[in-house]
Amino acid sequence: MSTTTMAGLIAPHGGTLVDLMVADSEREAVRATAGRAVECSDRNACDVELLVVGGFSPLRGFMHQEDYDAVVAGHRTTSGLLFGLPIVFDTEDDTIAIGDRLLLTYRGQDLAVLTVESRWEPDKAREAQGCYGTTSIEHPAVRMICGERGRIYLGGQVQGLSLPQRVFPCKTPAEVRATLPEGQSVVAFQCRNPIHRAHYELFTRALEASNVSEGAVVLVHPTCGPTQDDDIAGAVRFQTYERLAAEVNNPRIRWAYLPYSMHMAGPREALQHMIIRKNYGCTHFIIGRDMAGCKSSLTGSDFYGPYQAQDFARDNAAELGMETVPSLNLVYTEEEGYVTAEHAEARGLHVRKLSGTQFRQMLRGGEEIPEWFAFRSVVEVLRAAA
Repeated sequence: MSTTTMAGLIAPHGGTLVDLMVADSEREAVRATAGRAVECSDRNACDVELLVVGGFSPLRGFMHQEDYDAVVAGHRTTSGLLFGLPIVFDTEDDTIAIGDRLLLTYRGQDLAVLTVESRWEPDKAREAQGCYGTTSIEHPAVRMICGERGRIYLGGQVQGLSLPQRVFPCKTPAEVRATLPEGQSVVAFQCRNPIHRAHYELFTRALEASNVSEGAVVLVHPTCGPTQDDDIAGAVRFQTYERLAAEVNNPRIRWAYLPYSMHMAGPREALQHMIIRKNYGCTHFIIGRDMAGCKSSLTGSDFYGPYQAQDFARDNAAELGMETVPSLNLVYTEEEGYVTAEHAEARGLHVRKLSGTQFRQMLRGGEEIPEWFAFRSVVEVLRAAA
């Protein structure tokens, strides 16, 4: 296992890029030290992968209770390091004890060995309030930690054996960094849905922002772990990204996929995404209105204010050594194509709109989708999967 610093690019969070993968020659010996096997959930597997490859640098394993408590209470570890959300391994197994070495498995693969150094039963109501600002089970992450996660949390060092085999081939932070230009801005674009024209206009125009260097590139970095139940299946999303990357063939865009499970945690999620993207070599982060937000399933009201995540990310960006790029509010007009909503209003331009519901109805009905709204390659993939 090694810890490296990448010259010419932004330093990873905490100063070092962690690599917890055991050398090939040592894997069988490390595997043999595990006393029992524990199967990972989809979310656990994402966290294990990001720990092993350094996406959660400088963490070298799942957080101990003291760091968990500190992050829940104030988005910082006990050492004072910014962290948006706690990284813990959950279980229902009462027999697991401190000192145990667990073989973490996932769908027939041996992922890692976890040395249990901390074990506790968390106050999940306190975790929900601290991380998500609510204890309502209408919030998807509150529902997740109360209904999916086990009642026992484990912390301790991780030794990587292999990475999960996924439909999305996830490059490591070191692999992504190797594709980035040194001494230039790298703008991260996070998404969890297919990319349409407005998204493309948004992240390519971010390269023209006043705080972005002339030779900058954008890293389109969709999350590919568990997300909201009504989101498009990961395998389908992957196909849309691959087809679109080939269609646009833009040399200023880098494409990679992130094995991360969304929490829809608004401000805390925005901070977590910035930290992870810093580890992947990004200097700037595009943050939109109501980023990673969610609504009450009963009232339809938002859990977070429209600019709460933007404000929180901006307030912490300087400490991370990063900058935010506000997401432009773009609309499509008959006269000038995509412009800002403010420009369209000031000039009295005719704005054309197509809701997500209308788009899905047109897809199912075989209707022609306007090219100003969606790329032809993306539509073909979605239509084939419908």
